[in-house]
Amino acid sequence: MPASPSTPPATDPVASPAGADATKPGTTQAKVTKTDAEWRAQLTAEQYRVTRDKGTERAFTGAYWNNKAKGVYACICCGTELFDASTKFDSGTGWPSYWQPIEERRIGKHEDRTYGLRTEVTCARCDAHLGHVFDDGPAPTGLRYCINSVSLNFVAR
Repeated sequence: MPASPSTPPATDPVASPAGADATKPGTTQAKVTKTDAEWRAQLTAEQYRVTRDKGTERAFTGAYWNNKAKGVYACICCGTELFDASTKFDSGTGWPSYWQPIEERRIGKHEDRTYGLRTEVTCARCDAHLGHVFDDGPAPTGLRYCINSVSLNFVAR
C-alpha cells in the first residue's frame, strides 16, 4: 500500500544534530506535534481513529497482517521506521506481529486498562497509538508486538 501524498516518507529527514537522518539508529528524533485539525487533514478517517483515538482495526482486515515482503514498517503519522520485516511472525491473531522494534527508543509503552491490564505501544516521536505488546511471543525476546496495519506504512527493501 503506497503512502498517501500527505504521508511523510519513512526516511524523511528530521531536524536533529548535524542534520542527521532521525530515522537512522543512533540519531535523535525531533518530537512531532500537530493540532487535531492537522492530524485529521493528514490521515484517513480510519488512520485517525486508530492512531489518534486509540482504536483497533478488525482482525484479518489490515493491509499487512499477511505481508511477507522484505522491508520496514514505518509510522503512518510521522514516518519513523519502527519494525523490520525480519522480526515479523505469524501470530495467528490477524494483526501484524513482531518480536522486537528496530530500536526500543522509537516506541513508547504505556499501561492500558481499557480491557484488563495491557501494555499499549505508541510511536515515541508522534505518540501515535500502534497497538499492544504481550509476553507470549517467540524467541529471542518472548514478546509479541501486535500492531494495527492502518498505523503503519510498509517500505519494501
